[in-house]
Amino acid sequence: MSRELSASQLFYGDVLGWTYRAAGLGDDFCVALTDGLPVAGIGALASSLQVAVSWTPYFAVADVDAAAARIRERGATVAVGPLAFHTGRAALATDPDGAAFGIWEGAVRSDWTVGRGSAPAWLELRTRDTSDAARFYSQVLGWAPEGEGDFTLVHEDDSAVLRQQGHVVAKIRGGAVQAMPDPQLRPRWHVYFRVPEVAESVTAATARGGVLVSPAEAAPALREATLRDPDGALFTVTSA
Repeated sequence: MSRELSASQLFYGDVLGWTYRAAGLGDDFCVALTDGLPVAGIGALASSLQVAVSWTPYFAVADVDAAAARIRERGATVAVGPLAFHTGRAALATDPDGAAFGIWEGAVRSDWTVGRGSAPAWLELRTRDTSDAARFYSQVLGWAPEGEGDFTLVHEDDSAVLRQQGHVVAKIRGGAVQAMPDPQLRPRWHVYFRVPEVAESVTAATARGGVLVSPAEAAPALREATLRDPDGALFTVTSA
């Protein structure tokens, strides 16, 4: 969700090397590509939907209405939708701790999944309580205990790890505080994008009006960096 599509395209084109194609959803939405393959979507919809500029994961579901009902039944909020698009239906929600996420019923590429190919490296939920969050998403999205399905959620020390057929898709970590003014410390989903050289992406981001959030300084051997784009959206670039 951005405020101005063309500005976001220029920023992420420089920082992540993306090119773009139309998505059939109007002039305010595009699909970002790496080597011609889809990475993510950018929509200039933040102002019209009255939501914060952010990177938000959308999880595929078989029935968006049923999933929306499960979200509400468990004390969370469906903020927008479900809305119909020409390739499917979607809704935007927040979990019980306030982290935003989407659900999608419709066309999905069979060869596209987080952690592989052109897709983001992984997702991370920073939340108040790992066990509570793991229970909520398992009930809403059908994540199963280890060995019981394609998507399995396994508790490891103080976190939980979501795997799809063995490879890591997402991680859930506790310790976030809902009342914190710093968005880094509040409950939220965070996206990691893989890049060839982290230092080059940091240089490009700061030249385009972005901010290096952590670490405090860039270094040539840097393998991971969290950035804020000019609209305020947080994301991490990683070479891991």
